[in-house]
Amino acid sequence: MQIPIRVKQEGLEEWMMMELQGDLESRTKSEMQNKFIGDVHFTKQGTPILIIGHHILYGKVQDLEKPLAVMRKTWVSSNDTSGMDIDELDSLQDGHRQQSVEYTIKAIIRKKLLFKTRPKPIIASTQNANQN
Repeated sequence: MQIPIRVKQEGLEEWMMMELQGDLESRTKSEMQNKFIGDVHFTKQGTPILIIGHHILYGKVQDLEKPLAVMRKTWVSSNDTSGMDIDELDSLQDGHRQQSVEYTIKAIIRKKLLFKTRPKPIIASTQNANQN
């Protein structure tokens, strides 16, 4: 079986992958899918810093042994559904669907941000309060 893969010609985006070692749990035990987790910043030296709530994690940037491709699955046909995203086609009636599928490479991942140390609490300085 042949799977057609199309590469975006106008300059491929480069993404980074984030790896967290350990468990990431919400305080309310709710699902975290599509939720804001935290902010990523970089020091002047290029060290990544992840801030989640009142905790800070220091990480490092690593090259991946093999690059990964981020692909989007699309249906290809001769009628007006050509090039539609797979999610858009799910809403159409089955009679309009075609069996031809194409994958488009949207981005390449060559590096990852690795956070493997325990988070440290962020403590505000209260020097003025202690002096009074």
